[in-house]
Amino acid sequence: MIGLLKKVIGDTNQRQVKKLQKTTEEIESYADEMKKLSDDGLRAKTEEFKRRYAEGETLEKLLPEAFSVVREASTRVLGITPFPVQLMGAVVLHEGDISEMKTGEGKTLVATMPVYLNAITGKGVHVVTVNDYLARRDSEEMGKLYNFLGLTVGLNLKGLTKEEKREAYNADITHGTNNEFGFDYLRDNMVLYKEKMVQRPLHFAVVDEVDSILIDEARTPLIISGSVEQSTKLYVATNAFMRHLKSEEDYTYDEKTKNVQLTEEGVNKAEQAFKIDNLFDQRHVTLIHHINQALKAHVAMHRDADYVVEDGQVVIVDQFTGRLMTGRRYSDGLHQAIEAKEGLQVQKESMTLASITFQNYFRMYNKLAGMTGTAKTEEEEFRNIYNMNVTSIPTNQPIVRDDKPDMIYKSKEGKFRAVVRQIEELYKSGQPVLVGTASVDTSELVSGMLKKRKVPHNVLNAKNHENEAKIIEDAGQRGAVTIATNMAGRGTDIKLGSGVRDAGGLFVLGTERHESRRIDNQLRGRSGRQGDPGVSQFYLSMEDELMRRFGSDNMRGMMERLGMEEDQPIESKLVSRAVEQAQKRVEGHNFDARKQVLQYDDVMREQRDIIYAQRMEVLESENLSEIVKNMMKSVVERGVSLYTPEDEVPEDWNIEGLVNYMKGTVLKEDDVTERELRKLEPEEMVELIMEKVDERYSEKEEELTSETMREFEKVIMLRAVDRKWMNHIDQMDQLRQGIHLRAYAQNDPLREYRFEGFNMFEEMVASIEEEVATYVMKAQVRNNLERKEVAEGQAVHGNNTERQRQNQKRRPVRRTETVGRNEPCPCGSGKKYKHCHGRQQEEAQ
Repeated sequence: MIGLLKKVIGDTNQRQVKKLQKTTEEIESYADEMKKLSDDGLRAKTEEFKRRYAEGETLEKLLPEAFSVVREASTRVLGITPFPVQLMGAVVLHEGDISEMKTGEGKTLVATMPVYLNAITGKGVHVVTVNDYLARRDSEEMGKLYNFLGLTVGLNLKGLTKEEKREAYNADITHGTNNEFGFDYLRDNMVLYKEKMVQRPLHFAVVDEVDSILIDEARTPLIISGSVEQSTKLYVATNAFMRHLKSEEDYTYDEKTKNVQLTEEGVNKAEQAFKIDNLFDQRHVTLIHHINQALKAHVAMHRDADYVVEDGQVVIVDQFTGRLMTGRRYSDGLHQAIEAKEGLQVQKESMTLASITFQNYFRMYNKLAGMTGTAKTEEEEFRNIYNMNVTSIPTNQPIVRDDKPDMIYKSKEGKFRAVVRQIEELYKSGQPVLVGTASVDTSELVSGMLKKRKVPHNVLNAKNHENEAKIIEDAGQRGAVTIATNMAGRGTDIKLGSGVRDAGGLFVLGTERHESRRIDNQLRGRSGRQGDPGVSQFYLSMEDELMRRFGSDNMRGMMERLGMEEDQPIESKLVSRAVEQAQKRVEGHNFDARKQVLQYDDVMREQRDIIYAQRMEVLESENLSEIVKNMMKSVVERGVSLYTPEDEVPEDWNIEGLVNYMKGTVLKEDDVTERELRKLEPEEMVELIMEKVDERYSEKEEELTSETMREFEKVIMLRAVDRKWMNHIDQMDQLRQGIHLRAYAQNDPLREYRFEGFNMFEEMVASIEEEVATYVMKAQVRNNLERKEVAEGQAVHGNNTERQRQNQKRRPVRRTETVGRNEPCPCGSGKKYKHCHGRQQEEAQ
């Protein structure tokens, strides 16, 4: 069955490639015509295409001629003429799919053709890369080509001012990183003036290393967070408590799930240490949370693997690329727990102000395309979540790399001795070797062993990525030994030095299998580019994490029964198959986890779309009076409904409560009386109250002038929406944390999350309407017409944080008039200030 499936998929890809070949021939048929054009003539084609598009010609119709223009311009400007396979990859990108092209096949050049064609529309094209270095490099190198053809190019980097960002986004083509594009979207939906927005509507994006961005990072949301005033003493106290705990006796650790839990003995120790009777009492929820995070920090998070300590800061190591993620922080108090563990100053916790996953951000583009060397293994996910198909493009030259079978050892020690012996032999023969490691620890271990044998080498890991491009450049020179953590998404080619082809090309040596086959394939793909010779081989041991987590006990027992030595390897297809099955299981598990994150985020997406659309309406509207009046009507209707329930007889209605509620929100002291309302039906009550509301509203507008009233309404509405939405996100996040427990009661957690999330959203909308109505009718307009942000904000990537520039900070709302806490509230409700608007002001701050 699987064989048949592979055949069907293979046939589909072949049919697609044949179709692409026809389009490629059509593109090349324009070659002679383009060659005859002068530089100015070639450049004039851009304006011609824009005119033809404006007159109704489709991009598909323009494609062959437009691609041919870029092909000729590339020859003249860059000195490179795209190969037919590159033209094929370019067509796939224009169709909004994924082009799988091996390393060294020139993906950067492939992107120029669909980028140019789609930029003709004038709606803007985003070229998305994994880091600032690649974004800058591509914008500079390919920018020459676009500029030659009369298009503008922008570079969107972290730390630019809003004006610089707006300029970058207004260009025909904008280069930048996935993080920055996503953060700009969130920031744009927090601005207080429409003119402060930087992005245009999302039109077309080409994502480089698409698997890294849309799959590896899909579980990590982008977050704008605000700092929370909270004591850090509890982190220090729980950290000190950890030092008295013993593994297995006081806590258990599951390596597969990375779950750490206190045992009964551990709970007793916690109760003694913190002098409490019952750790699980409702009052100690915060303490339990801190203890759990301290446990995770001490047991599941490892220095130099998950994070490094640099200049007194805990810096996260990206598990996919091995890069340092400077300025980013783990969320939910874990970062603070690690800081306490490492004896560093504990920073304040943060609160989410805005959030989105990459999955939902990139699905907002009208058209999305991507390219990578390895996507076929995740084709199902790309199709299901992003509606993108993967087409494998043939290589320009046949691949002649020799992929040797895995070498499997009984212990890690034996494996690393064999690895170092092999590296030494290769170094002596002059064949360059790239050693792939899964962690900083492993790269330093191999480096230390090579130093003892006096083998010169370069180490490229999260502690040394500044020299990355130089080290990678030299990795293909004769006798070069390069040790590198995870090569995923590096985006830099290794070119072979003189004499290296004869020595066998680059030897890629993997020190362990990654949990994703894709990452292993990327490492292999560093060798044998463009028909170069090369070799790849993985060295494994039964003690490797993947083998340990996924059933290597039987295999280890067999090796011991056979009396195999530590240094004696086995080359077994059976073991290699077992490794691949383990990887498939992990990939399936990770896919399910990403799918689940998306399902939960989809609930937030629907709500986010409503709030952001409402916010945009507020920013764009010159006159909000109708919206405000509708809000006041909703408040009145809800109030009447609440105090005159249908299932009660009129005699039991709480009319006194209704009158007090209306006086506290939208009316003055004697606007309506209990006696008046007693005679009326609920619908008539709404009518009477609304007449009075309209009257008071008109009086206020007259008193303030129409212009002041309009800005006043905007200020109040923006503040109410932002503050309530911020609190709602936080509540939804807390709901999400504990919703899985509903499964114990045989309830579907996702369904429960949707249902409760919907109710919470309805409550939030009602709360926004009530706050807007109350403030519009009650607040005094003095010097409080300045629009202000509701909290101090920082950009956060999933479990991480980076401080924004000073001018992009969210500042707390200040009270604009001084009223004593025990004085009557100036809104006229008759309550003390501290029980009325004083409380709302305190919440706002």
